[in-house]
Amino acid sequence: MTAAARGRAPVESELALTAEGGATTGVGIGLRAPLVDDLLDAPPPELRFVEVAPENYIARGGRYPADLRRVAARWPVVAHGLSMSLGGVDRLDRDYLHRLRGFLRDIGSPWHSDHLSFGVVGGVALHELLPVPFTRAAAEHVAARVREAQDVLGLPMAVENITYYATPGAEMDEGDFIGEVLRSSGCKLLLDVNNVYVNAKNHGFEPLSVLSKLPLAEVVQIHVAGHDASDPELTIDTHAEAISDGVYSLLEWTLARTGPLPVLLERDDDFPPWSELCDEVRRLDGIVQRARAPGSRDDPASEPSPTHDGAACRP
Repeated sequence: MTAAARGRAPVESELALTAEGGATTGVGIGLRAPLVDDLLDAPPPELRFVEVAPENYIARGGRYPADLRRVAARWPVVAHGLSMSLGGVDRLDRDYLHRLRGFLRDIGSPWHSDHLSFGVVGGVALHELLPVPFTRAAAEHVAARVREAQDVLGLPMAVENITYYATPGAEMDEGDFIGEVLRSSGCKLLLDVNNVYVNAKNHGFEPLSVLSKLPLAEVVQIHVAGHDASDPELTIDTHAEAISDGVYSLLEWTLARTGPLPVLLERDDDFPPWSELCDEVRRLDGIVQRARAPGSRDDPASEPSPTHDGAACRP
């Protein structure tokens, strides 16, 4: 069913999409151009949704919207932005927000998420997700911008915790800071457990010390990805490696307390054979399914299940 059939007006890119009767649940994958053909030709049977960055599609022609139409005809789509700069001081870009509203309406995204960071200064996009000081003033500043964005978009917002390599001017820890933003804004949380893991490695704290402080009842989606741990002094969030066992374990710990939530695999570079990504989707789905089992809530996390070879995904 198209957006027009649901009584919606298509945006200027004419993306009239969304899978029939779909819902954002289970395991998804971030839609990247190098993955589209494999995704459509040999999708992992466990896949339940895809996630897109609106900046790659708004006011853009050619292959990108065509690929999105094909993908959205088969799976529900959720949006995850890169450029709102919620922690910045530049005014929110109202033109972008209105275009984004139309795009979200067309793809049927149940919410829109962006990062708890800033990336625009003086009207210049830095193409980085830079950390916001963990202060009460900064939390209220971000919350006000989230409320403004929600009002324009007409959809719930979720903010994502980022990786950071410095904590300028911090007067509280990250868990308390995120809680303040959520309480003041009324928004939800997109929890990236890989980012928690990377920050814990780099700053010398236990990842559960952050996770246990977060309002897990407000989590609407979880991200997982790989990181580069080749340097013992610095772990880098790259989205270019396989998910580590430590991140799988954090995911299982979290879902044991939240129950099943949509889990999104992010892979942005150094793409492996398609079969390897299918294996990761399968392993993630096993963790989600265990969280669905009766009596699984609040149980101690168990070791993740081993990866199995699957014929549905080609190498």
